[in-house]
Amino acid sequence: MQNITAQVNLVADRIHTLCETRDRVIVGIAGAPASGKSTLAAEVARRLTGQRVPAMIVPMDGFHLDNAVLDARGLRPRKGAPETFDACGFVHLIRRLTEPAEVIAPTFDRTRDMSVAGAIVVPATCPVVIVEGNYLMFDESPWRDLASLWHLSVRVEVGLPELRARLIQRWLTLNHSRTAATRRAEGNDIPNAERVIARALPCDITLP
Repeated sequence: MQNITAQVNLVADRIHTLCETRDRVIVGIAGAPASGKSTLAAEVARRLTGQRVPAMIVPMDGFHLDNAVLDARGLRPRKGAPETFDACGFVHLIRRLTEPAEVIAPTFDRTRDMSVAGAIVVPATCPVVIVEGNYLMFDESPWRDLASLWHLSVRVEVGLPELRARLIQRWLTLNHSRTAATRRAEGNDIPNAERVIARALPCDITLP
């Protein structure tokens, strides 16, 4: 916890500085699957809100294509890869978030393995929006268009051996057998992680 506290302090301090000159600050927290993006985003949002700077989290995963669409395109086994998201829709959402207006966004229910529309309401008065996802600083079209939209970009870096262990544990938590969990991680999640790492764009802050 000591390490993440230092990381939270670093990111929160940078956001406070940015808030001095902007009505709304958009922060992108990127990294491979299971790198700890969601945990960092939640802790930063909690820290800022406790410091009277309200912050909301918008996850990229709300833009997963529906399983029926993935089945029709033969992409269901690759769910989580860049091409299995509504990337253009996500870029459009981030552009909307850069303006101090109310924005409605979807989220993702991992237990039901589906996106939930209209689940997040970002008020016009919200000064900080923290977006977290695998492909926020990713050098493929149209994802690379996001790089110019973040007021602060953060990458969480974790080595592949640790990512592998975390990804297997994620599937175990969802009641998969160890064999099935390992197969899911090695067949899809780890290739996605390798792709994120190979095509990463430089960020303002990199947290090892």
